[in-house]
Amino acid sequence: MTYWTLAALVLVAALWWLGDVILPFIMGGAIAYFLDPFADRLEKLGLSRVMSTIVIALLAVLLFVVLSLAIVPTLVRQLGQLVALAPDLLNSFQTFLTERFPELVQNSVVNDTLSSIGDAIKSRGGELASTLLSSAMTVVNLAVVIVVVPVVAFYMLMDWDRMVAKIDGWLPRDHAPTIRQIAKDIDRVLSGFVRGQVTVCLILGTFYAIALMLAGLDFGLLVGSIAGALTFIPYIGAIIGGTLAIGLALFQFWGDWMQIGIVAAIFAAGQFLEGNIVTPKLVGDSVGLHPLWLLFALSAFGTLFGFLGMLVAVPVAAVIGVVARFLIDQYLHGALYRGVVESEPPDTPTGFINEETGAVTGVVAKENES
Repeated sequence: MTYWTLAALVLVAALWWLGDVILPFIMGGAIAYFLDPFADRLEKLGLSRVMSTIVIALLAVLLFVVLSLAIVPTLVRQLGQLVALAPDLLNSFQTFLTERFPELVQNSVVNDTLSSIGDAIKSRGGELASTLLSSAMTVVNLAVVIVVVPVVAFYMLMDWDRMVAKIDGWLPRDHAPTIRQIAKDIDRVLSGFVRGQVTVCLILGTFYAIALMLAGLDFGLLVGSIAGALTFIPYIGAIIGGTLAIGLALFQFWGDWMQIGIVAAIFAAGQFLEGNIVTPKLVGDSVGLHPLWLLFALSAFGTLFGFLGMLVAVPVAAVIGVVARFLIDQYLHGALYRGVVESEPPDTPTGFINEETGAVTGVVAKENES
């Protein structure tokens, strides 16, 4: 408990006073941890650790170039177009309610609410979108992302196995097996959730984006990206993405029910793939990181430490969960839970001896039989 408490205090102090300094190292370490299994597989194919790291770095540079030139500008443009189109969407929805349910809209607060929402989006929507983009680039400085983080990730990925072996050599010998088991449990949770869930988000986001663009939806790339990014919260990504996609499809394809049904079928197919194929294969059922606990950790660490806190929220949540389960297991096997009578053998054997036959019955008889 002393060492865990000291480690927690050092972590909090580092996040509080050295947040901007350690941000690129945290990001680089997260990238190296995420890519370590790929480097191990390349080593099994015959490449050295250095060559494996170089191959992964070249692929990462290629992916970065594709994202920078093709996908990110399109997402920004579609976000601006969607913000500009939002008042028209609300007006169409208001007209629909007026025609279908006049008693609901007329002489009620619904009409005023929709009108005020449309005016607010029209006046401040563009400002909000630009503020979000500019603040994101302020938090994650472009120079840090382009220069420092890739360098840190490259060297940490190249030396990952040696760093793990060195840390293992520092463990106290009496407690090394227990600490290794806790570390394996933490790695299982992180690899199962972080690597698995990020991969699930990428797969489903790509599927939704490509399928919606092929279906002819104007904002297919943006809607697919939003649905994929929110997939780590069960059902939320599909509900928000599906509602947004079907709403846009109703606005764009009104009267063409076949086209609207195709958009709805895309999200139904995505949910089937996620629940039956992708998530069970990549994440599994034994991760042990509940979505509510994850949301709480993201909110708490994000409020306390900003963007850096959100980066470390998932690993810290995994560590706390594993250590808490370990402590609970120790408690359930200890004298405090089981009681002194159950945890310690009795001083005198219980049972009695039959005077006629000399047979021993009770607890002692069972022990003698065994």
